[in-house]
Amino acid sequence: MSNQRFTSVWDAIEDTPEEAENMKLRSVLMTALKNHLTRTGMSQAQAAKLFGVTQPRVSDLMRGKINLFGLDALVNMATAAGLHIEMRVLEAA
Repeated sequence: MSNQRFTSVWDAIEDTPEEAENMKLRSVLMTALKNHLTRTGMSQAQAAKLFGVTQPRVSDLMRGKINLFGLDALVNMATAAGLHIEMRVLEAA
């Protein structure tokens, strides 16, 4: 067993650094959306209508099914929810 340390669970489980970064961004967006829906008390049906998706799709979001969502879809949902997205790009350490 390796004693290798990772800065993120995604770094540990994804095959490439590119995949890990993509998953990190998707995770942040999904968490923000889930928190927003919980905080506002919006039903899944209301959220689906707002996002232009089906209620089962919102259920997938709320259940954290990250592999079912791409960055584009999550950005679109966040924007529809009235969330503002900012991104920082830093030099790799």
